[in-house]
Amino acid sequence: MTRATPQAGRSPRAPCALLVLRSGGRDCTVISAPASDADPLTRALRRKAASGGPGAAVRREVAAGDGWCVVDIVCTSGPHDHPFEEPLQWAAISLVLSGSFIYRSTGRRSLMSPGSLVLGSAGSVYECSHPHGEGDRCLSFQFDPDLFERLAHDAGARHAQFDHDRVPPLRALAPLTARARSALGRQDSFEEIALELAGGVVQLAGSHRPDGAPPERDLARISRVLRRLESTSGEPQTLGELAGSAGLSRYHFLRTFKAVTGVTPHQWLLRARLRDAAQRLAASRASITDIALDVGFADLSNFIRSFRAEFGVSPRTYRLTA
Repeated sequence: MTRATPQAGRSPRAPCALLVLRSGGRDCTVISAPASDADPLTRALRRKAASGGPGAAVRREVAAGDGWCVVDIVCTSGPHDHPFEEPLQWAAISLVLSGSFIYRSTGRRSLMSPGSLVLGSAGSVYECSHPHGEGDRCLSFQFDPDLFERLAHDAGARHAQFDHDRVPPLRALAPLTARARSALGRQDSFEEIALELAGGVVQLAGSHRPDGAPPERDLARISRVLRRLESTSGEPQTLGELAGSAGLSRYHFLRTFKAVTGVTPHQWLLRARLRDAAQRLAASRASITDIALDVGFADLSNFIRSFRAEFGVSPRTYRLTA
């Protein structure tokens, strides 16, 4: 999977639609790509299966300004594709929209899953791989080093370099990441979101310290669980079933899941359902009750309380202002 960034010294000014295919870290071809974002990962994986070709990444710049850009990246790499290493010329904060992958940047490996924010400092080198599943999609906010240093200073950070490579799905950033998802469909508000996200992330990244790198067997176990949860998030889930699918006792599963993802299984699933609900509220006319039931809430009042706690407003207000 590639997280390609703009060339050094170049300030992007206008959106483009470039498709950059990479296999084993080498550029294969560049062609124009359609600007549709209707389930692009599923379509890309179907095309890969039909062609029998290697994994590839599609990089589509959806917005840009003076010293910043936003890139929609769809990757179809899987267990049979080689990991690759690439330098970052710009600082990057990438929101994982779907899928999962292993990311190595600050000397440790992290399992990235939907809702996670992948962090990359300008001048650093990162490696991506997909040993436990196929495909992912990220919305990457990228910043010229000078601009990012000013943003970090204004946010009160000590420096503009990330000490670690991930911020897990946290309530503090939920409203902002929900706005980013909605903006991807409308193609607007990206500059405002990018600047706010940079400030919020550098503040949180300084206070959120991950534990040591989990062993490979734990990454594999939790990756299987995450892909199951992502594909069945609206269905009832029990701790015993999830622990069983990971081959662990409930106690060890809880500890392992949090060590790998940064949040508990309940927090991960709850936030996945609420993200889905927020996206449906902004993009559809379905009733709030139907949306609550579809994303996995059996009780409307519980859904409304949980939604308000996560996003700061009721579902009705969120829909009106989205």
